[in-house]
Amino acid sequence: MGAALTVAALAGCSVVIDRRADLREAEAEARYPPTGQLIEVDGRIVHADVQGSGPDLVLLHGASGNTRDFTFSFVDRLKDDYRVIAFDRPGLGWTERDARYGPWSPRAESPREQARLLQAASDRLGVQSPLVLGHSYGGAVALAWGLERPEETAGLIVVSGASNPWPGGLGPLYRVMGSSWGGALLAPLITALGPEGQVDDALAGIFAPDPVPPGYARHIGAGLTLRRESFRANARQVNTLRPHVVEMSQHYPTLTMPVEIVHGTEDDTVPIDIHSEPLARQIPGANLTRLQSVGHMPHHAAPDAVEAAIHRAATRAGLRR
Repeated sequence: MGAALTVAALAGCSVVIDRRADLREAEAEARYPPTGQLIEVDGRIVHADVQGSGPDLVLLHGASGNTRDFTFSFVDRLKDDYRVIAFDRPGLGWTERDARYGPWSPRAESPREQARLLQAASDRLGVQSPLVLGHSYGGAVALAWGLERPEETAGLIVVSGASNPWPGGLGPLYRVMGSSWGGALLAPLITALGPEGQVDDALAGIFAPDPVPPGYARHIGAGLTLRRESFRANARQVNTLRPHVVEMSQHYPTLTMPVEIVHGTEDDTVPIDIHSEPLARQIPGANLTRLQSVGHMPHHAAPDAVEAAIHRAATRAGLRR
């Protein structure tokens, strides 16, 4: 009898948690709708925010992000010189995941798989020989983009990019969320009960030592990332990234397009000495810009330097005088 009551109580809690998670997800989606086009690619939806005119420039956001990270202010700096195409990566924002990676699967889309999906979406938009900028995890996807289509990529701009294997692990949350049971059971609790103040603390840590720009937290739509499916996708993509950069790093010397690398010296999230400094040695002709005293978000903390790197890549590729 006691066991039956316990099972019933747990089931009741699960229903309450799911309903609360449903409500929070609906609120987030209503508040932060797609800002761009929804493109169907092989039965999946890809979200692309397209602005401006000129040579094509693709922007790929980092972990836990979406296109709003770029549309907060950075796209406005670029759209007079480029046609800027900001994509939501799979499972984040409004781009759908691969159906093979359900709540009980610890697997996730690799950087190469993500690149191929977004390349197919870019084909639908008529993108030709683009410059491709990737931030943080998006840096790995940008490098995969170049490896997948070396002859059709004008240049790469890697900003605070995760590009090389790192020592140690990623912490207990990624380990738990990367497991089958953790992703299925923990994600609903975080979606339903996670305090809003936790988002502010997380953003402060990501930007440190730089301040979070006023209005950024309201614009970014963190509630989209805290949806159950997005939370699982993000955790599992990060948790499974290391073997993919091990494999890709063996092929970086084959990249012959212009490559500009921008990285803050105070980045504790993706340390420059583990990622961008080796990357600059691995890619012939790559140019590394070290931003002294800047953290993980240079496109907000030092946007002039990132914009200058884009222009250099465009000039080196013959897209700009």
